[in-house]
Amino acid sequence: MADSTQPTIIEVYQRHGEAWAELRNKELVESSWLDRFSAMLPARGTVLDIGCGSGLPIGRELIRRGFDLTGVDGTPTMLSLFQRNLPGTPAHLIDMRELALGRRFSGLLAWDSFFHLSPADQRLMFERFQAHAEHGAALMFTSGNQEGIAIGDLEGDPLHHGSLNSDEYRALLDAARFDVVAHVVADLTCGGRTVWLAQQRP
Repeated sequence: MADSTQPTIIEVYQRHGEAWAELRNKELVESSWLDRFSAMLPARGTVLDIGCGSGLPIGRELIRRGFDLTGVDGTPTMLSLFQRNLPGTPAHLIDMRELALGRRFSGLLAWDSFFHLSPADQRLMFERFQAHAEHGAALMFTSGNQEGIAIGDLEGDPLHHGSLNSDEYRALLDAARFDVVAHVVADLTCGGRTVWLAQQRP
């Protein structure tokens, strides 16, 4: 059972979003994965950044590559940073668990955000991914390295991370009509992240 005295992820980022943005590595260690993601998108394709954070460095890089970016984040502090860093870029204050924009995108990205959800909430997200994906859309997200819960720390507050196992992620992707294109556990070229890249079937 969750400890109701602990702050939620949204509360933690609301309190410490500015500090997180300062700590965030501004070097694009994600470049090789963004290359693969970008190669699956049409020129000037639309990308939904789910849990967009401050927009740096990934959102800025996607715009530089010519994509039409839309950001969503559940934390006012983070969304304010995004709008400051990427002025004029559409952004919505939405908890990703309630994502319902009523439109579809060429690419969906949930980088260093999706894994903050509980395993139960993660399972429900795949229908939302599907509802926002064009035919052939790319989906890329980061997960934990193994099934379970891990608690990190941000400025003294606990930072929840959850993960399913690889077989369940594959099954959920398949049920939502996504084919796995690439999956690397603890990719040392990308800061040790576990990355999933998938594509929506026609």
